[in-house]
Amino acid sequence: MRNRRRRSRAVLAVLLAAALGAAGCDAVGDNSPAPDVTKARATRAAPVWNRSPSSLAAVGDSITRGFDACAVLSDCPEVSWATGTSTQVDSLAVRLLGREKAAESSWNYAVTGARMADLPDQMAQAAARRPQLVTVMAGANDACRARASAMTPVDDFRNQFEETMSTLRETLPKTQVYVASVPNLKRLWSQGRTNPLGKQVWKLGICPSMLSDADDLAAAATLRRDKVQQRVEAYNKVLKEVCAKDRRCRFDGGAVFDYEFGTDQLSHWDWFHPSADGQARLAAIAYRTITAAGPVT
Repeated sequence: MRNRRRRSRAVLAVLLAAALGAAGCDAVGDNSPAPDVTKARATRAAPVWNRSPSSLAAVGDSITRGFDACAVLSDCPEVSWATGTSTQVDSLAVRLLGREKAAESSWNYAVTGARMADLPDQMAQAAARRPQLVTVMAGANDACRARASAMTPVDDFRNQFEETMSTLRETLPKTQVYVASVPNLKRLWSQGRTNPLGKQVWKLGICPSMLSDADDLAAAATLRRDKVQQRVEAYNKVLKEVCAKDRRCRFDGGAVFDYEFGTDQLSHWDWFHPSADGQARLAAIAYRTITAAGPVT
């Protein structure tokens, strides 16, 4: 009888062990596979935003081409805030990559006169370089039309910027994007109109919706300029909202719009576009935004 009881207890022990094994060893805390703690921590710690990208491409308009910064009515990409190599500016590329690497690993696809509708094509060219960062500065020419009524509608501007971002994301889902706000065109008018030479250059067709009849302060002219300014503010709201939907996009928080360009920061050829000094200020704003610990709000 005693032997039979011993055998019964032995069988029950075996069955119990089998049952616990089938249910999973975690139930008793023994023999469970050790989690890959190092891998889990690395995954959690990996930042979405890289503050030290190793290459960049720029898309945009005349500001990014350095227009009128070196000679009248001419591009001067060597002083571009984004990709220039001039020691006068210390462009974003130079600040991020160093002067030697900036010449090899940054590309400027901006075009003078470009509007937001032109940026999807520019972005496709930029994406072909597979940069780690793309800078975007556009919208001034959407507001700078022959007449205020010809400005790009806000909904169209939004659709075009969304298409620009989609063009990048189709091939480069992890490339970062820095988006600069549209400058305060009305402030540029108020600064530039103090110079007679600049006003003569404006008559050649620089931003007529804001700059034409620069000394006209009558109600109609004031209303026209206010409409342009309101459209610029609407464009900046679009840039902020679309960028916010992409976790690898940073908007400058309106820093370029808010920057108070003085006469030293304006081209002494047209008193509207940034001078080399103005380009340096734009580079500094971009660098602060990109290297900040978190997004600018």
